[in-house]
Amino acid sequence: MGMVAVVLVCFLLSVLVLPRPIYSAGEIVSWGRLKTPNAPLTNLTQIATGEGHSLALKADGSIVGWGEDEFGKATPPGGVDYVAVAAGFKHSLALKADGSIVGWGHNYWGQATPPGGTDYVAIAAGSFHSLALKSDGSIVGWGKNDFGEADPCDGNDFVAIAAYWDHSLALKSDGSIVGWGNNEYGKATPPVGTDYVAVAAGHAHSLALKSDGSIVCWGSNYYGQATPPDGNDFIAIAAGEGHSIALRSDGSIVGWGENKVGQATPPVGTDFIAVAAGFDHSLALKADGSIVGWGSNRCGQAMPPLEKDYVAIAAGDDYNLALRFNGSLDGGCWDSTLPVGTDYAAIAAGRLHSLALKADGSIVGWGDNGYGQATPPAGTDYVAIAAGSHHGLALKTDGSIVGWGDNYWGQATPPAGTDYVAIAAGAKHSLALKADGSIVGWGDNEYGQATPPSGTGYVAIAAGGFHSLALRSDGRIAGWGANYHGQATPPSGTGYVAIAAGGSHSLALKADGSIVGWGDKYWGQATPPDGNDYVAIAAGESHSLAIVRSCFGELAGDFNIDCGVDLEDVAILCEQWLSYEIPYDVAPGRGDGIVDFLDWAVLAGGWGDTYDIFDLADFVSQWLKTGANYCIADIAPESEGDGIVNMADFAVLADNWLEGI
Repeated sequence: MGMVAVVLVCFLLSVLVLPRPIYSAGEIVSWGRLKTPNAPLTNLTQIATGEGHSLALKADGSIVGWGEDEFGKATPPGGVDYVAVAAGFKHSLALKADGSIVGWGHNYWGQATPPGGTDYVAIAAGSFHSLALKSDGSIVGWGKNDFGEADPCDGNDFVAIAAYWDHSLALKSDGSIVGWGNNEYGKATPPVGTDYVAVAAGHAHSLALKSDGSIVCWGSNYYGQATPPDGNDFIAIAAGEGHSIALRSDGSIVGWGENKVGQATPPVGTDFIAVAAGFDHSLALKADGSIVGWGSNRCGQAMPPLEKDYVAIAAGDDYNLALRFNGSLDGGCWDSTLPVGTDYAAIAAGRLHSLALKADGSIVGWGDNGYGQATPPAGTDYVAIAAGSHHGLALKTDGSIVGWGDNYWGQATPPAGTDYVAIAAGAKHSLALKADGSIVGWGDNEYGQATPPSGTGYVAIAAGGFHSLALRSDGRIAGWGANYHGQATPPSGTGYVAIAAGGSHSLALKADGSIVGWGDKYWGQATPPDGNDYVAIAAGESHSLAIVRSCFGELAGDFNIDCGVDLEDVAILCEQWLSYEIPYDVAPGRGDGIVDFLDWAVLAGGWGDTYDIFDLADFVSQWLKTGANYCIADIAPESEGDGIVNMADFAVLADNWLEGI
């Protein structure tokens, strides 16, 4: 049957080259500087947004965190006794049911070390300072205090608090507002009046909601963030770095202010019940307990990958890109907008640009294009892509390679020839695997990263920041180039089936489905999670991700995967195969003249010890994705056929499979 997956190798992108074909759909997990949610984003009751990370409180009192995990700010403590969350720039807070506060993340100014006590009723996290409202109506502050932002006003008649960057606000029980801290642009000088019911603080502007449902703003209006929309039907407000969000009584959302990455353009709908505005992303909580996000998704903070049908992954500098089973894309990078469509077959992620290979052999690019790296060449004869820091590579059907983008080190000028089968793009260097199993390199070679070992027998390559890896046919790994963190010194032994090279760390997938990591571990990027259900890996600048198998060839319900592999899935295959009617006789040996369940067993079970319905589902999943679809003949009833290929035929096949192998 041959290898069904196209070999893709690129800087900050995993390589999936296996001695046996694997094409299982699954969920994405991430670790290191970027992380995926630590629990399902369902049954949520509150949301909070920081700088590159998000938090959510679940109905059971637990906390979910995702996005950039710098200083561990997106890794909340365990437990189910929390009642509120708040997200600062690099730290986070949570209020417990007993009235105490916990903090985590960056703590240079002590902003993540809350005071003791169990009489707190509300919390707010500024960029580098924190506030808490006590049950007696007084406020306490801690953390950075350069402008007095952590020194709240005296009094015990406060009912709400807000903090951002270097100023703070508080709402009093009489409906008036007070502000303190840096008063640049007048952001800490609220309007007079006693008819306010909510406050929100942005970087250089502030908002207040009035009892009549209207909104007032003050402070900087550089982006229009302090010019609210007209109306008196607003029920909630939120202020980000340079944008503002408001929730209407009908459940719809409006946004205004800075909108470079779409952070002020909320989704359409009338089922929202809460809003939150971060540095350059926004979240909204829906009535059903789910969330939607918009704006920058560079760290996955707006909308992390939530599906269970991902088949390929790529890791950029600080963003992720994923390919779904249906051929659509997920993920994002800075202010880039993902291409739409369901005809994508492969992906690659560079530093701040992305590439996607379409089913017709053409390439699309998006993101940072300062060197032309997001402008791939035209044509429909490409079979693989790779993205470096600022350059791109593509492998053509004739075995030749083309390059584009930054070429200062010659990294976008590949060698001539038509015997290449795989490519890899590092920060400033490139690699190519030849049909004879040897490797060539070009571009920056300061650390020897473009000087691969001699010899043949290599089956996969990966290029990182300034180091390179190669997988041998016997399952061993070779490494070369920069090794200051040990990233070019792979573990010994055999049994490895895939490799990935990041900024200064490396990963390898083992045949048993487990992952090992080595190199820089500052962010935990080289410390993969336990488990042996992983089917793909990717390494970014300082984070890693993997696909953990959640669905194995499960297709029923118009590809709405429910992770239950059964005969309904097999029946769906019939519709896919009817138009082909191509026999595939491989058993025994290379054919016995009859296409029957033994052929299925050979195709699906060539790598296993036992044959069952899951083997059938596995190779079927591969065939559907790659287009190599083959149709088994009409075998029901009694293996003679009735002129119709339908569910009955597949039922017979499955019975034979389970009983006769």
